[in-house]
Amino acid sequence: MLQLFLYNWQVRDEWFAWCEQLSDEEWAQIRTGGLGTFPATLFHIVDTEICWIKRMKKEPDEIPDAGDYKFLEQIRFLSKKYRPEIAEFVFDWNEQKESATTPLIPYTFGEIMRHIIVHEIHHIGQLSVWSQQMGMKAVSANVIGRQLSFPRSVQEKGEVTSEPGE
Repeated sequence: MLQLFLYNWQVRDEWFAWCEQLSDEEWAQIRTGGLGTFPATLFHIVDTEICWIKRMKKEPDEIPDAGDYKFLEQIRFLSKKYRPEIAEFVFDWNEQKESATTPLIPYTFGEIMRHIIVHEIHHIGQLSVWSQQMGMKAVSANVIGRQLSFPRSVQEKGEVTSEPGE
C-alpha cells in the first residue's frame, strides 16, 4: 500500500509540473468527463485524500473550499501542506489499522486506503485523456522504473524526490 501512495504522490507532482505548460485558458477550460477541468480534478484528488485520512484519524474534516483553489500553485501548496501528515499515517500502517473502523465510517481503514489509491489513479486517467485530446503527451502512468522504495528519512517527510527511471 505504501508504494502505491508513493506512486500517486510522484505522479501527482509530475502532473503539477506538466500543468505549468498550460495557458490560463487551457488550465480552466471546461472539458468532457470527470470533474470538467484540470483545477477541479486536481483539487478533488488532494481534497479527497485529506478528508479520508482526517476521518480515519478521528480529526475534524478541514474541507477546503474548492473556489479558493483555482490556480495551480494553490492546489500544489495544498497537496504539499498536508503530505507530511498523510505520509505519517501511511508510513505507520500496520495490520491493526487494516481492519480498524470508527463509528462515523462504515468501512474498514484498509478499504478506505485502497479507495484513496484507486480514486487518484482513476482521476489521473481523466487528466491523461484530456492531455491526449489536446495533442499533448500525458504523464506516464507506468509504475515500473519509479524506484518507490525510499530511506526512512525521506519517508518521514513524505517527499518523493526521485524522477522516474533514475
